[in-house]
Amino acid sequence: MASVLVPLAPGCEELEAVTVIDLLRRAGVEVTTAGLDEAPVHASRGTVLLPDVALDAVKDREFDMIVLPGGQPGANNLQADARVAALLKRTAEAGRYTAAICAAPKVLASAGLLDKRRATSFPGALDGMDVPGLDYRTEAVVTDGTVVTSRGPGTAMDFALHLIEILVDKAKRDEVESALQRP
Repeated sequence: MASVLVPLAPGCEELEAVTVIDLLRRAGVEVTTAGLDEAPVHASRGTVLLPDVALDAVKDREFDMIVLPGGQPGANNLQADARVAALLKRTAEAGRYTAAICAAPKVLASAGLLDKRRATSFPGALDGMDVPGLDYRTEAVVTDGTVVTSRGPGTAMDFALHLIEILVDKAKRDEVESALQRP
């Protein structure tokens, strides 16, 4: 079974976080949510999320993928956390997946993981950042090697379904998507 870490920072975009967590779990993926500390996470629209664990409890564990929800100030809080940067770099160096949506691709950029890659983000999220060779795209979901990025809350379901296809297979993605009754 594939394993995914979803770090939850104060101010994260709850629609993105919950959509990714829910759809991956529907697909049978082992999802661990981790708060930056032991407190409940107050998301950007006031929803309170209860992480499975604190990040310190899993920071040395290996995951098949790390998925970063966006939102502000959630993405800034992830970007400022050295443990998150270390996890992302270690995961990428091991050839495993890193994924981010909305403003969170800036966290990947800060870790050097978007250099010379195709990527997308919420409009303006990467403005002012020095990302050598970035090929910025406007598609809903962009995959370049083991890096997956997406635009924002409106693309969260497409993003999560794409992650299922990567982590499990297209048949599981289709099964999960069919049960959602998407048009």
